[in-house]
Amino acid sequence: MRNEELARDYVRRAGARLRAVDVLFEVGSWADVVRESQEIVELALKGLLRSVGVDPPRVHDVSDVLEAERDRLPVELADDLDVLTRASKELRRDRELAFYGAEDLTPSGFYSRDDADRARASARQVVEMVSACVPHERL
Repeated sequence: MRNEELARDYVRRAGARLRAVDVLFEVGSWADVVRESQEIVELALKGLLRSVGVDPPRVHDVSDVLEAERDRLPVELADDLDVLTRASKELRRDRELAFYGAEDLTPSGFYSRDDADRARASARQVVEMVSACVPHERL
């Protein structure tokens, strides 16, 4: 299913969320930066998939779908598909832990500035790559 308007909206909103992540980073909320970065990557990649006519599944990691639909993706992304899939997989792993924690783990004490920096950099890179292929109105 191709819905260009929805695809553009996903990518635009992913870009807007990068600004929110910067605020979270500035106040040292490392776990929240990790969680929000995952959502940014998910939204941008689902926008990319929609832009090429793929209805993304309701899962948080779409790396398998990206691989399966490799031939439908813009040629500009062919050499960097591993960057997109790695970001999706790695951030998905931390999605719930960064938000909820666990009985023996408090997110604010577990995630560090380095974790947040890596997550934010991945989100920014994915949004930049996808934005180059899915034209949208920038905020």
